[in-house]
Amino acid sequence: MFDQLKKIQELKKLQDSMKQEQETVQKKGITVTVNGTLEVERITLNPALDQSETEIALAQCINEAQKNIQKRLAKTMLASGLGGF
Repeated sequence: MFDQLKKIQELKKLQDSMKQEQETVQKKGITVTVNGTLEVERITLNPALDQSETEIALAQCINEAQKNIQKRLAKTMLASGLGGF
């Protein structure tokens, strides 16, 4: 049971440190920044794109940024020994 509590404390520390992480992706002049809790922090649009191009590029940026953060979190968890939690 104490091992479980220790792992929970380590997981909480990891979660707090991931909040500080950021991933920025740019496509067609659109930039999206996502933090370690997968929240979108910043979006910069390209006024030269039409609505359809903007929607597609924005969705691609958000999806790629979130996927990159998730991969980084998984690697960090494995490195810290919390992968089997």
